[in-house]
Amino acid sequence: MAKETCASRETSTASSSASVDTIKQPGMSFTQIIHEKKMKFTITALVFFASLSSFSATAQSTRDLASAVRTLGAEAHLTASASLADVDGDGDLDILFAEGRHWPQQNRIFLNNGSGVFNRVRHLGDELATSYAARSADFDGDGDLDVVVGNDRVRNPIFWNDGQGLFSIGPSIGSLRSNTRNITIADLNGDDLPDIIVVNRSEPNTIHFNLGNGFTDGTTIGTGNDATIQIVAADFDADGDIDLVLVNRQGEANTLHWNDGSGRFPASIVIGSGHDRSRAAVAGDFNGDGRIDLAIGNIEEPNQLFFSTIDGFVAGPLFGRSTDATYSLTAVDLDLDGDLDIVAGTANAENAAYYNDGSGTFSEERFGDVDHVTYGIAAGDVNGDGYPDLVIANSGAANLLIINIARQ
Repeated sequence: MAKETCASRETSTASSSASVDTIKQPGMSFTQIIHEKKMKFTITALVFFASLSSFSATAQSTRDLASAVRTLGAEAHLTASASLADVDGDGDLDILFAEGRHWPQQNRIFLNNGSGVFNRVRHLGDELATSYAARSADFDGDGDLDVVVGNDRVRNPIFWNDGQGLFSIGPSIGSLRSNTRNITIADLNGDDLPDIIVVNRSEPNTIHFNLGNGFTDGTTIGTGNDATIQIVAADFDADGDIDLVLVNRQGEANTLHWNDGSGRFPASIVIGSGHDRSRAAVAGDFNGDGRIDLAIGNIEEPNQLFFSTIDGFVAGPLFGRSTDATYSLTAVDLDLDGDLDIVAGTANAENAAYYNDGSGTFSEERFGDVDHVTYGIAAGDVNGDGYPDLVIANSGAANLLIINIARQ
């Protein structure tokens, strides 16, 4: 178990006495509502960990992630991420693959026929690019989902949707030659418009506010030279606005940045040891206390949970193996028992599902191929049976669709 530590704010920020925040996870049928007064309280780490959190490999889940596996496409690509979205407006989830990483490849859209079969594929854009992420939101407010692509040392374009899943290229976001590794979408200033955060490795991360008819040039967040791989957006302090966690790869500190409500982030704290090599993170209420917690995926050390408090995070249990290199994390209720499970994508090790028993106790189950390098996992119900399925984005091997079925 990790050393119990408690993080607190470096500077104070304005906060409301009550707040409401709604967070939706793909494939989940419930909505988290946080509405609480902020009060100072203390809790001993011993009681906290004994009652709320542990990981084990003893219990077997009711779900089977190994028996209904389908290949998506006939060839192996250098896929860096997968996401699920209904891009053609027909009521089911389609798949967006960002391809290439450092080498130009064609980004692709796999269209769902409504039953979880993806036998139609469209190209996203005409040119090949060094893509790491493709994320969707209705940026122009016309009722359909547009897509922004994050590229390595190439412009990051926005693609406008015509409502039928056909896209035309629009403006670009961020620097023309930035080391973009991810894209995060969130309403950071409370105007109900989706803003774009460009995640750059060893260059400044930039926030681009949606003006309704375009985006701002960008303001920076972070030190400017951290090797940031992912930025997680969630209301960690329950004050009604979206905060940001910066996940850094090369031993720089992972940091939580509090939003002052206007999209500015004047206060921050360090999460973890301050020198973890992290590549992934995901937010969610993992212990059922109504607050948004954080799971961080690491390289050459176990992953770790951090439980949210009024002033920051308390270090929770480790999970995974020290030999794992965790490249992606997803939080989803795989077994529909009302709590969040965690799915981890790894490099050169089996992927893992961590099933939550509702009290913060998790059991590990491994699945997949030990030789695969999984850069991304997306979760959502693609076949309409009510259970969230998994899309596995592999670099150098075929991408996979795992249908979440009952264990026999």
